[in-house]
Amino acid sequence: MRKHISYSELKTWAECAWRHKLQYIENLNPFKGNEFTTFGTALHAVSEKYLIEDDDTDPAEYFETQFLDELKSLKTNDPALKLNPKLITEMRSQGITLAPMIIPALKEHFGDYEIVSVEEKLYEQMEVIDLKFKGFIDVVIKKGDTYHVIDWKSCSWGWNRDKKTDRLITYQLTLYKLFFAKKHNINPKNIKTHFGLLKRTAKQNQIEIFEVSSGAKKTENALNLLQKAIYNISNERFIKNKLSCKYCPFDDTEHCKK
Repeated sequence: MRKHISYSELKTWAECAWRHKLQYIENLNPFKGNEFTTFGTALHAVSEKYLIEDDDTDPAEYFETQFLDELKSLKTNDPALKLNPKLITEMRSQGITLAPMIIPALKEHFGDYEIVSVEEKLYEQMEVIDLKFKGFIDVVIKKGDTYHVIDWKSCSWGWNRDKKTDRLITYQLTLYKLFFAKKHNINPKNIKTHFGLLKRTAKQNQIEIFEVSSGAKKTENALNLLQKAIYNISNERFIKNKLSCKYCPFDDTEHCKK
């Protein structure tokens, strides 16, 4: 019996219900990770460590250690995985540059702030459906009476305007805000949401923090999508979206033929 749903699961369902079935119902997932996921994981580790610890360790050195450990773990879990040595070398250098910038970027953007939580787990009961919403918030800080929910995203040169305002992408923060407010009994009006872009190849503005609107109407729309997903999953309605095949790990496999 299903006990929870996460934003990642919701996004997968919204992109292709058949892919969701394979991944979350049949527990098939051929994607084990790659250079990009290890890079993002290592930078997230830097943020987590230096926000909650007063540590003299060089953030660049810490990133490098985490990155190499993640790559080693990736190869251990999937010995047949072919990695790109040139890309790894580039990422290693890019991460060493980015890692020391993360905390200063927060301070420059927000000024003085209080750290509320890092990697905070959400596991909150939904009101209409007997299911819990599960998630992890990268960073929550507080400045004055306002809480700031922040999610880090590693990327290449950045996001264009369409991606920054894409409803499905930004629903992640909308739902995090909703359930963070519920968990702590905070007025949603006192919570703002932000993405923090960690840009590998950008020559300037390498860490960009920008606010995402998560008002009442958008929250309603996000909840409606969440409830629609749960209804269709519960009723085993799994329709293929052939417009979402390009990056799907199941594309043209025994599990999904066009």
